[in-house]
Amino acid sequence: MNDMNWLAIYPEILLLAMGCLVALVDLWVTDEQRRPTYWLTQLTLVVVGAMHFSYFNAGLTTYAMQGMVVADPMGHLLAGFASLATIVTLVYARPYAGVREMLKGELFILSLFTLLGINVMLSANNFLVIYLGLELMSLSLYALVALRRDHSVATEAAMKYFVLGALASGFLLYGLSMMYGATGSLSIPKVFDVISQGVPNHSVLVFGVVFVVAGLAFKLGAAPFHMWVPDVYQGAPTPITLLIGAAPKLASFAIAVRLLVEGMIGLAVDWQQMLVVLAVVSLLIGNLAAIAQTNLKRMLAYSTIAQMGFMLLGMTSGVVNNNTLSAANAYSSAMFYAVTYVMTTLGTFGMIILLARQGHEAEEIKDLAGLAKRSPWFALVMTLFMFSLAGIPPTVGFYGKLAVLQALVATGVSFYLWLAVFAVVISLVGAFYYLRVIKVMFFDEPTDTTPLTAPSDVRVVMSLNGAAVLVFGLLPGGLMALCAQAIVKALAT
Repeated sequence: MNDMNWLAIYPEILLLAMGCLVALVDLWVTDEQRRPTYWLTQLTLVVVGAMHFSYFNAGLTTYAMQGMVVADPMGHLLAGFASLATIVTLVYARPYAGVREMLKGELFILSLFTLLGINVMLSANNFLVIYLGLELMSLSLYALVALRRDHSVATEAAMKYFVLGALASGFLLYGLSMMYGATGSLSIPKVFDVISQGVPNHSVLVFGVVFVVAGLAFKLGAAPFHMWVPDVYQGAPTPITLLIGAAPKLASFAIAVRLLVEGMIGLAVDWQQMLVVLAVVSLLIGNLAAIAQTNLKRMLAYSTIAQMGFMLLGMTSGVVNNNTLSAANAYSSAMFYAVTYVMTTLGTFGMIILLARQGHEAEEIKDLAGLAKRSPWFALVMTLFMFSLAGIPPTVGFYGKLAVLQALVATGVSFYLWLAVFAVVISLVGAFYYLRVIKVMFFDEPTDTTPLTAPSDVRVVMSLNGAAVLVFGLLPGGLMALCAQAIVKALAT
């Protein structure tokens, strides 16, 4: 554990080197479509993703950088999914960016550095490494939101995101400093050891946990720390909204597990209560506020708040009556939910990108009117995405919600049973605004009767995205098993 072990961080080294190489290559690219930059970026993402999946299959947990980095199956699996999400995002983004003067090297370079920040967070075993990865990811996303420099709405969204993101980072950093003050260590395993031995500074620890949970809630977009989500989702260019709403959610889940479970599970009684409050408030605010929205991106932003609330419910039942018998079930259900949410989000925002055209952003729900007449296939695919977000079988979103509810009910505690009942009821309320989108697509008259066209690569990826939502809904066992395997091995180390 005291050696550098460069082998464990080869994917991150490759990502850093290729990010720099893509930046240099792009200086000599004269093609307006940026084909060399695009394909070099996609090749990098494919190789990095393949490396992470192969490391996951090996099933080993190794430490690097003198114990500051841990390369375990959970980190590799989530990093592989994050690479896949970035690949899909860039496929959707390229045609949109090409007609809005956004197709620049910065789009691809900053996407690579965003993924690098995510990977650093996923493999963090030390408070400083978590913060390093968080800032690398966040600073890249701030710049991406402002990529359309002549677009006042995007610039305003970037400023809001920067200010509130800095506040969230400050919350998290202050909480981590409190943890360091109470335990005397920045290493997550050592913090765990000190807490398990019964540290005398319990009040200081709990105070630190409050700020850590608040910082995590900001990054997840959970209420009441959600104020940045609707404005940034609506104001940012749609491909950047997708970059913010997909892969970074996996990183936020991972650092929640690293900090709260691997480092502070001895304080689970304290932080689980905070997560319950965040989950309930997120489900209420997210679902109720989404009903009133007419802007599709804003509606999906409030939907994200509600979805993050549901994911946090899975994190609340890991420690029951001071035993951890249900920990693996609870955290694997939350991880499964996070992965399936990202899968569906890629498709929903991808469809908004697809519907946009020169001089027009398809961001209002009414822009989907009559889509079934313009393109029955894309209307069917969008219906699958809406069903998944609403939790309607046989889509994967149904099994995501079912896994979380099963984890709550399996505890046998009446409090968690009532939480599950509340989650079901509020989800039924939330189903209204998803079904409204389907109604608009199939029963409203189209304002634009021209057939919907898309590049062949976008059509293929969108169709595969929709198929994945359906296939993993019909056969969820394999993905559930992968998540369970990753969480069990993470808890074992």
